[in-house]
Amino acid sequence: MKTFQSLAAPAGRVLIALIFIMSGISKLGSFAGTQAYMESAGVPGMLLPVVIVLELLGGLAIIVGWHTRLAAFLLAGFTLLSGVLFHGNFGDQMQMIMFMKNLAITGGFLMIVALGAGPWSIDNRGRS
Repeated sequence: MKTFQSLAAPAGRVLIALIFIMSGISKLGSFAGTQAYMESAGVPGMLLPVVIVLELLGGLAIIVGWHTRLAAFLLAGFTLLSGVLFHGNFGDQMQMIMFMKNLAITGGFLMIVALGAGPWSIDNRGRS
């Protein structure tokens, strides 16, 4: 069981962070379109560079386990806020599902905040 636990933490970090890294890369490739979408939802488009940096650097920090609790806390807040701003139309079933996805990811990040990076992380290098 200990082997499974030592592999579950880094695997979980990679799986939860991939969506943010891929999303950040996607936003780089469609900057103007993403900026227009943000503005259509009432979010200032000038925040897009901050969003991209948070998604890319936060995702990478989670994967390698560097300042993991802080990165998880920031991404949890970002995920919850973006769920409210972009998926708050609960009359639309797809938007409700997307909102619930954001809640689930927020919960995963809060678990990382509570428990830390686990083994195989920069935060825990040299610890047994």
